[in-house]
Amino acid sequence: MKNNPSLKGLLIAGVAFIVAFGIYFLFLAKKNYYVVDNPTPNTYYFKINNGSEAVISSGQYVHVDLNKGKNSIQVFDQNKKMLYDSAFEVNKLRGLLNITHQDYYVNDQYYGYNLKKDSLLTALDKTVIDGKDYYGGAKRFNKLYTEDFYYNVDEDYDKVIKNVQQVESRSKVFRKQDFLNYYKEYYKF
Repeated sequence: MKNNPSLKGLLIAGVAFIVAFGIYFLFLAKKNYYVVDNPTPNTYYFKINNGSEAVISSGQYVHVDLNKGKNSIQVFDQNKKMLYDSAFEVNKLRGLLNITHQDYYVNDQYYGYNLKKDSLLTALDKTVIDGKDYYGGAKRFNKLYTEDFYYNVDEDYDKVIKNVQQVESRSKVFRKQDFLNYYKEYYKF
């Protein structure tokens, strides 16, 4: 067999391609999953799609499997007395089940060069929480299910801004107190 530089180059490029995708999927790819969250001091039991019973303690979140389309959930208190039985529709790859119907806030964080945070905040809507105005247009929800965000309650915004030539945003869902802490730390008013 002759020494063929073209074949060697093709094999090296192929191996580099496979290694690059392996690194991406193992370390960099964002995982898609659904979360049941409990920001209250109470313990709850729940069943999704008549499956096995699960428990969620105070301040805990649990990853769950949901089907695309219609799903059902039964929620019980700490004495295993049924609180409600409900259905919800899943359309996206990640979502949050708010079984306690507490207030959550979906906030957009903006990235990009020449980003002027202060003028951007005042241009967006304001949200009133406990009688105080918060700028930035965070949206409050307390429904059973939402999937209108990019980062879930157990994830943080990206620490590194990736070569963004224009102003872009990513949304994250926060528990109420976590949003207030984030707002105070990020905007430093």
